[in-house]
Amino acid sequence: MTAVTTSALYQSFSSKLIVRDGSHSHSCKKFQELSIRTPPDVFRGDNTGYVGERNGCTLSRLHFSRSSKCLAARLHPVSSVSSIKNHSYSSQSAENESVLILMRHGESMWNEKNLFTGCVDVPLTNRGVEEAIEAGKRISNFPLDIIYTSALIRAQMTTMLALTQHHCMKVPIIMHHDETEQARTWTQIYSEDTKKQSIPVIKAWQLNERMYGDLQGFNKQETAELYGKEQVYNWRRSYHVQPPNGESLEMCLGRAVAFFKEHIEPQLLRGRHVMVVAHANSLRSIIMYLDKLTSEEVINLELSTGVPMLYIYKEGHFIRRGSPHGSSEAGVYAYTESLAVYRQNLVETPNES
Repeated sequence: MTAVTTSALYQSFSSKLIVRDGSHSHSCKKFQELSIRTPPDVFRGDNTGYVGERNGCTLSRLHFSRSSKCLAARLHPVSSVSSIKNHSYSSQSAENESVLILMRHGESMWNEKNLFTGCVDVPLTNRGVEEAIEAGKRISNFPLDIIYTSALIRAQMTTMLALTQHHCMKVPIIMHHDETEQARTWTQIYSEDTKKQSIPVIKAWQLNERMYGDLQGFNKQETAELYGKEQVYNWRRSYHVQPPNGESLEMCLGRAVAFFKEHIEPQLLRGRHVMVVAHANSLRSIIMYLDKLTSEEVINLELSTGVPMLYIYKEGHFIRRGSPHGSSEAGVYAYTESLAVYRQNLVETPNES
């Protein structure tokens, strides 16, 4: 495929993008027919609800689902691990443009039972395993340099299962972001060849699910019948209200966003490609920061299990691109022009990736 063809494909995609304001851009690509009616010019993920306008920027309420089918980017990693010990990774791309993938873990055993899970460490169901593998297929050709996940097993299982589908076939090396000097020494990898075939997975408790306090382990429906639907809704979805002896969304945001700013955003600034696998409320918190949502808007944000969400970080701004829905279909696969060109180069020289 010629450069002209690649450019044409990019133009056909970018013609469907609308920039709402100079500081905060949204993708307006329609990934599927919506089940609810929304204004035609708002950003559309999989399911989108209109929220309103603030500072000239149209806002929307997103619900990402697994059901839609669409074409996705076919991209390969542009960097390799140069130093596992020091978490130092170099990107071959000269563009100051990075991929950020956010993903909620697959269905857990307590999700299946409709129990308040919070920080209780519960594994995936069979369906959750399938969701994680499917999510891995959907991101299998996006570049990845480093992965952050929570300290909870359901997020870690999702991470590992998704990586089994990634085309790079690198070995995930689990690390703690605050590990001791002794731990770093004992787990150091001395083979440079092995380092190049590895990808770091950083565990951080700051990305854990919101702690639901005295509600953890109780059935959500039964709790609503006991305390009233409005009270349970406030515990679950209000921004400031804490469940008994638990965290409010505001408190969860405090730790999750602080960690994102301190550890993840600098990686993106250096041109590295990052995936974050976490939980509904820690990801809500991060999306609130990325999309500049208000406390009223974020409580309506729904995130399905096992659905990757793509952002492009460029020139200090996060540009939301929705959810990729495939790994290898031909067609409009580009999310930015530079990634389209890079993808085409890899297709033409597949053995050199």
